[in-house]
Amino acid sequence: MRIADLFIYPLKSARGIALPSSEIDAFGLPGDRRAMITDRDGHFITQRELPELARIAVQAGPSQLHLTIGGDKQMIAQIPMAARRMDVSIWKSIVNAAVADDVANNQLSTWLGRDVKLVFFDEDARRSASAEWAGQGTPVTFADGYQILMTTTGSLRALNADLERHGEGGVGMERFRPNIVIDTDEAWQEDRWAAIEIGGIRFDLVKPCARCIMTTQDQSTGSRDVANPMPAMGRIRMSADRRVPGPLFGWNVTPRGIGRIAVGDPVKVIEERPEGWAFKIRNRD
Repeated sequence: MRIADLFIYPLKSARGIALPSSEIDAFGLPGDRRAMITDRDGHFITQRELPELARIAVQAGPSQLHLTIGGDKQMIAQIPMAARRMDVSIWKSIVNAAVADDVANNQLSTWLGRDVKLVFFDEDARRSASAEWAGQGTPVTFADGYQILMTTTGSLRALNADLERHGEGGVGMERFRPNIVIDTDEAWQEDRWAAIEIGGIRFDLVKPCARCIMTTQDQSTGSRDVANPMPAMGRIRMSADRRVPGPLFGWNVTPRGIGRIAVGDPVKVIEERPEGWAFKIRNRD
């Protein structure tokens, strides 16, 4: 097995960037989900409620974000001084984040048709992943909950095979917004991996990823008038464990070291979860 693709998403819910290689630190892939859109009160906004975010392309620099929407409208948002801050909420977390200047916020509000703010997870921001799943003191940025999301090519093929059997089309891996994609021959092997090693770094598979409406949206346009993977996941990937309800695809991963990984790197399973994960048995016809 080898790494097939690497991605970061500098602005949460905007388009991703494919990478040939990446450093790994305690937060995962540097630059991933370091910026986020909120409403005027600081509550996070994603494609779940604002599909238009899928149209925003991002180029990240050390001191600014270059944002483009629709291929022609552009803006540069400077990463703000640390003193310009506000508390923002993301799921159950409250993060004291840096806030972009009024020019950037007003431009984004015009683009998106509602009053929004652009916030940054800077060196003064603090947030931790769930200690129940990832252990104590594992830092995370504006990702939904964990440092890295991992998927496999074999599992996507199996999902698409079910979709095609039911005349429901097919979907690409971009629908699932992974950071690390592993090329595998078999489907759902990852359910039995407890830990893998890449580039001498241990990665713990701490929690399967429950999927939502974002998987039903085209990741270039935000349109929901496209093939929908949710029916297939409902048939073959519905969790039977009440701790993580819903359809599952991919795993949340916590790195246990630092280093560098690259597309093409071999992946070794170093610890297994023999019991796998419990799924509901449903009629698949």
